[in-house]
Amino acid sequence: MSSDESQMFDNRLARPSRRNFLKSATAIAIAGSGIACGQQGQVKETREAQQLQPSGKPRLVYIGSYSSLGPEGEVARGQGIYLFEMDPETGALTQREVFANPRNPSWLALDPSKTHLYSSDELAHYQGKSSGAVTAYAIDSSNGHLTQLNTVSSGASIPAYISVHPSGRYVLVANYGGGGVAVLPILANGRLGPATDVQQDRGPVGPQHATSAPPGSFAISGHDAPHAHMIHVDPSGKRVISTDLGMDKIMIWNFDVEKGKLTPNNPHEIAVPPGDGPRHFVFHPNGRWFYCIQEEGSAVVVFDYAESTGNMTQKQVISTLQKGFVGTNFCSEIRISPDAKFIYGANRLRDTITIFSIEPDGKLTYVAEESTQSDYPRSVTIDPSGNFIYSLNQRSDNVAAFRVDRQTGRLSFTGQYTAVGTPAVMVFLT
Repeated sequence: MSSDESQMFDNRLARPSRRNFLKSATAIAIAGSGIACGQQGQVKETREAQQLQPSGKPRLVYIGSYSSLGPEGEVARGQGIYLFEMDPETGALTQREVFANPRNPSWLALDPSKTHLYSSDELAHYQGKSSGAVTAYAIDSSNGHLTQLNTVSSGASIPAYISVHPSGRYVLVANYGGGGVAVLPILANGRLGPATDVQQDRGPVGPQHATSAPPGSFAISGHDAPHAHMIHVDPSGKRVISTDLGMDKIMIWNFDVEKGKLTPNNPHEIAVPPGDGPRHFVFHPNGRWFYCIQEEGSAVVVFDYAESTGNMTQKQVISTLQKGFVGTNFCSEIRISPDAKFIYGANRLRDTITIFSIEPDGKLTYVAEESTQSDYPRSVTIDPSGNFIYSLNQRSDNVAAFRVDRQTGRLSFTGQYTAVGTPAVMVFLT
């Protein structure tokens, strides 16, 4: 590492929060629960196996980007939301269109009918207020073209994540800067209305040094205040789960689908190891196992989930880094393979994708790490067939494609890079 690179690295670690610069800047599926058994289970598995085979027809995919300021305050180079087509045989991406959005459309979500797309516009200020925004788009099903419908306040600043309720009636928002979550109603034409509910996370924050981090880690980013980082429904659709990185808590909410209101579940808060910073999560399709990746702890925490009560019981903490690693790393994304055999976690600074196998009891076994072939994977995405994984390398301005060995879970780089300025998220329309 050169002296200039070393200085840049030191400056990056000196920041108490990944988004402090944005705070001071002015504006610019979970699968269904239960796995059938017996003959019905065999039929279901056969049908699912058929769905995982590549169809030969190009898939359409959207990529969101940072287009004004990056999350650490760095200059962003994205133009908005990109539309690509993917070759299901080779994994190659070919750009079709770009839909300008200068407000950092850093997370994207489709409604259940795939007729509308929503973007979380990661801003500190919107329309003169301390708020980010969410934008609604109509999708032309024949070609994936987007038509912007409207933009509304996200309810608080710096929305880092959105998802759409399976009813198709609400967008759920995790506002990182505002330290809470919001519910936005989807109107009859797909446009968004003002928030029906905004909830502020309240309570003490965790320590700056993560319990699970490797020796010598300076992964200190978000323990200055509450910071909501993800929000999604549980497999039953009755409860909403959110994470708060600053508080080191997983929040469990009951959701009134008629009123669009969140109320605390009992239990409401589930703790993770202090300082670890829970970021994103996935459920196993059986609805009983919950996997949460820890941004500063560089670990995955595995829980048993009781769908009847919403309670979680921690049963494993496993590092995303190979044994013997020392130093600083920030985890970003966690994904589960479509066949539910493997979990994948992304490491930033280490710049790898970690592969875990899922054991019969739901616990994880470390398999390997694969280099992202570039710098700072903001997220990783698995294509619907399960044959390819894409690493969205924020600081390298590219998306790298990897072929998946469906038997071992291991990855092999295809040699294919796709140029996208500061890419952040990828979702498949088809």
